[in-house]
Amino acid sequence: MDVFVVSLGATWDGVIYQDPLQKVKVAFLTTRLGDAQIELVEPDGPGSPVLRFLKENGGGLHHVCYEVDDLERQMTAMKFQGALIVRPPKPAVAFEGRRIAWMLTSGKLLVELLEKR
Repeated sequence: MDVFVVSLGATWDGVIYQDPLQKVKVAFLTTRLGDAQIELVEPDGPGSPVLRFLKENGGGLHHVCYEVDDLERQMTAMKFQGALIVRPPKPAVAFEGRRIAWMLTSGKLLVELLEKR
């Protein structure tokens, strides 16, 4: 973790979220207050989809996440533009139970959608 904090000039609050639904551990780094955060994701066990992804593709940028007002409406709009649903909405521990969904754009960018409160 320290390597990322130092390399990015970021701060970390020391919190690691364990999400049994997603089968991952996540932590968030902040570079500047009010700016986008960087989410570090680690597989949590042998059944984690992230572990399979890392074995097949290696590490690096995995996805971007957008906070949206209406999750279903955003998913419909993205589907209309050729995106595929990778994972339907489900609650996420790191976001206090707010639902997330995963989409793959026609340009092969993985997008996480996070519903606003």
